[in-house]
Amino acid sequence: MEITLREVRDGDLPLFFAFMSDPEAVRMAAFTSEDPTDRRRFDAHWRYIMADDSVVTRTVVADGAVVGSAGVYGSPGDRQVTYWIDRARWGRGLATAALSALLDAVPDRPLHARAAADNTGSRRVLEKCGFVVTGTDHGYANARGEDTAELLFTLPG
Repeated sequence: MEITLREVRDGDLPLFFAFMSDPEAVRMAAFTSEDPTDRRRFDAHWRYIMADDSVVTRTVVADGAVVGSAGVYGSPGDRQVTYWIDRARWGRGLATAALSALLDAVPDRPLHARAAADNTGSRRVLEKCGFVVTGTDHGYANARGEDTAELLFTLPG
């Protein structure tokens, strides 16, 4: 399956919203917006992201179909990666391929990431792309309604 990254288009947002409001995907991600089904807040958030020149955000396309998003955000020295793949396409290596392509396109190092400690899929993706666990944390996970353990990752420079 061929993976490409491209600029985010307004027409991608309805798909992103569907992917990012899927209850099972939201629970696995854990650290999400307070209400992932609030389209108005989702749209406002994406308008902000797309207007911020310090944020690199891309649409993930697999064999011509939009399957998710990937990005880098944050202040220098604390740049974070993020990615979201349509749950219907999990387990096919798309997140790993998308993150790898993003890392090729964004030379910033170090880069950081966070994942719920029980999100083994994200942990595998990050580790395959060279990230190493550098710590732990915990915080309130809106998607779970409870305090949740996190793993902190770094891709060294």
